[in-house]
Amino acid sequence: MTDSEHPQTPRPTAAPGPLAGVIIGLDIGGTKTRGVRFEDGVAVADQSAGSSNVQNVSREEAALNLADLFARIGGGQVSHVYAGAGGIDTDDDAAALAALIEPHVPGAKITVVHDSRLLLAAGGAATGVAVIAGTGSAAWGRNSAGEEARAGGWGYLLGDEGSGYWLGREAVRHSLRRMNQGLPVDDLTTALLASCGVDHPNRLIALFHSPETGRRYWAQQARLVVDAAAAGHAVSRELLDQAGKDLADLAGQSLRRLGIDGPVILGSGLGMNVVPLQEAFRRYLAAAGITDVRVLDRDPVFGVLKLVADRPESG
Repeated sequence: MTDSEHPQTPRPTAAPGPLAGVIIGLDIGGTKTRGVRFEDGVAVADQSAGSSNVQNVSREEAALNLADLFARIGGGQVSHVYAGAGGIDTDDDAAALAALIEPHVPGAKITVVHDSRLLLAAGGAATGVAVIAGTGSAAWGRNSAGEEARAGGWGYLLGDEGSGYWLGREAVRHSLRRMNQGLPVDDLTTALLASCGVDHPNRLIALFHSPETGRRYWAQQARLVVDAAAAGHAVSRELLDQAGKDLADLAGQSLRRLGIDGPVILGSGLGMNVVPLQEAFRRYLAAAGITDVRVLDRDPVFGVLKLVADRPESG
């Protein structure tokens, strides 16, 4: 499906305990599925394929993408698969994804969790709140008593504020409002029309509702907002500021429920790469008295080893 490849890491001595043997970590996002094969705690294969999140693609496409991924990273004698995915809200959600994974790793223990758990672990934190800002958005946290809290993660029809999809949709709404007001196209609208291959804002309406586009397509347009903001476009700057505020609000909801004041770890594509969004996120949290705020500096899938080591019997 997609053909992203990541460099392999040389293998040192074997790891004891729960990290011994073959562990596969999966980070299943709205756009792609990242898979890392760990042997005795060391990454030996790191590949990506298309999304296998059934909230974003059909079950058939998800199965094909998983088959593509496992063909690259290998299956066979795997002791544990630990998968994080958006939209894992119930045991049934987890079981449905596990059933797609199981044929590739017969006999392996399969643990499926919401992908925000990977993010917190990748940040090296046992307690705190992780905030995903990618195709979608969500916050999840845990306190020292083992209590958990989530905010957001409702999907693009109900929420996903501050996400890539939200920014892409807001770019369309901005362009349509200017059209309705009789204003000329501005820099953001010009870039959006070019990216979408249409010649007038009015054509964005049909395109947005077309079955040929969807959540991933519009999330990819978030880069236009980021680029326009960098070039000085005022509305795009306001959108990134609002995204940071909305994400900070998600973090704050989880922190209050857990009775903790951090750390807060921001991750995923937008969160790790868009500096103005990061700055707004920190600023709004600081205004609420939250100062232990970190931006993830490695991909969430590498949190799998901490999760397996800390809770080897979970799942």
